[in-house]
Amino acid sequence: MDELIAEAEVVDVSGWDFSWLDGRATEERPPWRYQRLMGERIDRARMALDIQTGGGEVLAGVPQRAAAAMVATESWPPNVARAQENLRGKGVVVVADEDQPPLPFADGTFDLVTSRHPVQAYWDEIARVLAPGGTYFSQQVGPDSGHEIYDFFLGPQPLGKSGREPGVARQQAERAGLEVVDLRLAELKMEFFDIGAMVYFLRKVIWFVPHFTVKRYRDHLAALHEQILRDGSFVAYSRRFLIEVRKPAQHARPPFEPRAVAVSDVLNGGVVGPVDGGTSTGWRD
Repeated sequence: MDELIAEAEVVDVSGWDFSWLDGRATEERPPWRYQRLMGERIDRARMALDIQTGGGEVLAGVPQRAAAAMVATESWPPNVARAQENLRGKGVVVVADEDQPPLPFADGTFDLVTSRHPVQAYWDEIARVLAPGGTYFSQQVGPDSGHEIYDFFLGPQPLGKSGREPGVARQQAERAGLEVVDLRLAELKMEFFDIGAMVYFLRKVIWFVPHFTVKRYRDHLAALHEQILRDGSFVAYSRRFLIEVRKPAQHARPPFEPRAVAVSDVLNGGVVGPVDGGTSTGWRD
């Protein structure tokens, strides 16, 4: 146990790449294949924005690119640096943003906004930066996702009031004047096969057990280690929902003509890198 924990304590947990868990933990993937669907929409977009991009891994894995310009935002400094590395040379401007309203973009700038697992969706801001007829496409963490994990470490927590219910997202989107065109929910099995995998996961996904440290939860980790040895794995269930909304097309935009797009066309002030993916200020499918 000590060796597994010691190994997991020193692994780099920046970015949003979970490949260190290969062979040590698994999670079923949603049936809709978000990254593929995201790429299809980017391929049709003129101006695209990815909010809370993490380390840019999902966006970097999409081969398609918007016709005019692509921008990504991220708040956590280690992830900003990782996103710049992953997206440099892929035509994406990375903007350091605090993930709090307002977004640093002009009204009606983007015909596509995407976000995978946002901490919170600010629907009024999404509606504001979308162009008429524009689309917001997102995979989000669903209600009580992985509650078996935080119940183990924190004790039983109340269920059903997480604020992440798909119906809540629908209501908030509609209040912002957006039309919901797709909404799906999936429950996905997670398995952890050794205690190191759990330590790595809790260091990386910090909201599951706030202020997690090995020292603070040593007794819980020892009990979980024994449970994994006895049962073969620790099982939890994540929940994800897919939501796609559209901003009503009050005014049709003129036909698009390809041209070079300056960053000043995209951003409200600030110094960022060029559209070709220079530096900026500042788990799976």
